[in-house]
Amino acid sequence: MTTPDTRSGTGAPAELFFEDLVPGLTVDLGTVTVDGDEMLAFARRFDPQWYHVDSALAAASRHGGVIASGFYTVSLFMRAYVDHLLSRAAADASPGLEELRWLAPVRAGDRLAVRVDVMGARPSTARPGLGTVSLTGTMLRLGPDNRPEQEVMRTRFRGWFALRPAEPMPEGSPTEAGRSGGSPTDASQPGGSPAGTDQREGGAVAISRPERGPSERGTAETSQSAGGSAQAGRSEGVPAQRPDSDRPGTKTPH
Repeated sequence: MTTPDTRSGTGAPAELFFEDLVPGLTVDLGTVTVDGDEMLAFARRFDPQWYHVDSALAAASRHGGVIASGFYTVSLFMRAYVDHLLSRAAADASPGLEELRWLAPVRAGDRLAVRVDVMGARPSTARPGLGTVSLTGTMLRLGPDNRPEQEVMRTRFRGWFALRPAEPMPEGSPTEAGRSGGSPTDASQPGGSPAGTDQREGGAVAISRPERGPSERGTAETSQSAGGSAQAGRSEGVPAQRPDSDRPGTKTPH
């Protein structure tokens, strides 16, 4: 039976954990096309301002036509985030967001490329077994040639993700035999790997992983062996995160 801390955001068995979400990682969340009927229905229900719902008034204004509610645009981002990342990751709740910006109008028929970048990661001080990941999400309008024309939305937020569970040691394993007086394990031989060290890569997903040099790889492996999770650094130029108070703030629409 799948335990809560090994389920993905949609309840399926998780393939990705906190340790896989390292700073510098980019996850492609696919492309969404803005449906005009859905856009208007959302605005009429949740954001009925005239430039979102009245075609005649909007056409005569500086907008030149009806534009999407910004919260509809955020909802499109959220769905792509769930479909392409949270459905595979051991995601918990979110403590909130730091920034949400609508950078250009979105209109019916627009094709928007969606992605998320990992900016920082650290174990949570208030939620044992979870790590706090700082993320930046962006949406870019694509042109007829499928090249990005303009960034239309950007958001900075945090998410909680479960640490990878420790794997139980099978009965009768070489390590168990060594403890009982049997043959020594490979870990006791020169050049042997410590027993229980997680040698797996993170699950396959449409991501771009940052390149690591030999010294960085060695540091990451040592960190994972010692504590079960890698303490990820922050990329240069990223604003320092506030202390992880994990207070309920403005939440991403989970």
